[in-house]
Amino acid sequence: MGSLATASNIALADSNCATLPNHAALKAALSAAQNVGNGGFGLHMWGTIVDRDGIVCAVAFTGGDRGTQWPGSRVISAQKANTANSFSLPGLALSTANLYTAVQPGGSLFGLQESNPVDTEVAYKGPSAKYGQSNDPLVGKKIGGVNVFGGGLALYDASGKIVGAVGVSWDSSCADHNIAWRTRTTLGLDNVPGGVGPNGTDGIDYSQSSGWAHPLCAVGGEDEVAVSIGAGGPAVP
Repeated sequence: MGSLATASNIALADSNCATLPNHAALKAALSAAQNVGNGGFGLHMWGTIVDRDGIVCAVAFTGGDRGTQWPGSRVISAQKANTANSFSLPGLALSTANLYTAVQPGGSLFGLQESNPVDTEVAYKGPSAKYGQSNDPLVGKKIGGVNVFGGGLALYDASGKIVGAVGVSWDSSCADHNIAWRTRTTLGLDNVPGGVGPNGTDGIDYSQSSGWAHPLCAVGGEDEVAVSIGAGGPAVP
């Protein structure tokens, strides 16, 4: 047990987590984002931040305890953060929402979702009572994983440098995207240099006319919310 704890401490010391939002900052931004209209079901959320090397820096949730959100969405939020970080560049951001169409059979990135698997020993390590706390067992570890629906966004600092990513999960994937977008904006890490989404961003594309589109979830008007906050384009009738 001591060697595992030491390995975790070394990984965290070697990370860039000190320059990224901590647990308290993530929880506050995520809670503020979840507490306004995003479409979807209005459910509580899990959120994860990773640094540029994919090391988990913070994990948080918005509900009263860890069981208020789907337990499985803790790891999904981390997968989304890992994906957005792994497939974004200094000059080109790809959100997890942007990847949906490209990974379908016949798509240009078919099979991507099978790459970079989750490290299950890291994902399910206990004790569970620490999940979503500042000492969540994911912190300081590389989670891995690829997720290809809305909710993961790369993080860019004030100079436009990519510094990691945020992932959120537990509502419709379309609402997850909106919540991640609001969370990133609140954290001040939304200086996106360019992307394949609407208006040259990593926003969600509901047009279905692009190789980077995402299906409309159609739960509570997520597409209208995306348009109103600049997080994506509207569905085309």
